[in-house]
Amino acid sequence: MPKSLADQLSPQLPYLRRFARALCGSQEAGDAYIVVMLEALVADRSLYDASLPHRVAAYSTLLKIWSSVPVNQKAMSAETGPIGVADRRIDTLAPASRQAFLLAGLEDFSSAEIALMMQRTEEEVLTLIDEASREIATQIAARIMIIEDEPLIAMDIESLVTDLGHEVVGIAATRKEAVDLGQKQRPGMILADIQLADGSSGIDAVNEILGVLDVPVVFITAYPERLLTGERPEPAFLITKPFKPEMVKAVISQALFFDVKAGGGRRGAAA
Repeated sequence: MPKSLADQLSPQLPYLRRFARALCGSQEAGDAYIVVMLEALVADRSLYDASLPHRVAAYSTLLKIWSSVPVNQKAMSAETGPIGVADRRIDTLAPASRQAFLLAGLEDFSSAEIALMMQRTEEEVLTLIDEASREIATQIAARIMIIEDEPLIAMDIESLVTDLGHEVVGIAATRKEAVDLGQKQRPGMILADIQLADGSSGIDAVNEILGVLDVPVVFITAYPERLLTGERPEPAFLITKPFKPEMVKAVISQALFFDVKAGGGRRGAAA
């Protein structure tokens, strides 16, 4: 791959991997798409539209690969476990709606940027996002536990979660509080910061909770690149601080939609 193109793509790769994992429902499948995309660019650089802003061009290229490579539906159709659940639930949500929903909520693209990437009008994009939101809202409501040491952020998250129709079973600010709350309430989903008030780790708290529970986990962090290294099992879903309500909505809905456990569909969180 020409050096200039590699330089343009490198800063985007952690976020492309996050998007691909959310789109697929697993770290393994998502990373497979990134590999295919890079190999395709080596063979044909014209797949990358250099006339677009670098970030828009990178995601546009990934969407082309997603649409053209048969690994997405066929490779997952025989799977069991979380990936199989995701595949069955995908049937209830059109691929275009899912893409638009994630690009807006998870990746924070504007409707104009999404229209460029998906080669649609802004009106069509807004319609797709609305369709996805309504369809995902029909999925099972969850009992959600929040691990967050900043009171104002915790209150914001609690308000948003309840507005979405979910129940907040409690808020923990330390690892010990989190483990105790998890064992007592047995939530259906966990939203967790990675740095807690007493210097403990939200990742460690989640790993301990997952020793007895098998639930989806969304990590909240100001430094997503610390978890998106490619060197270890990673969380399938991240919320980056400062976050927008639409981002939290997208991530929670996608995690529940796929029923993905922490660590990209495998039991356990990032180490």
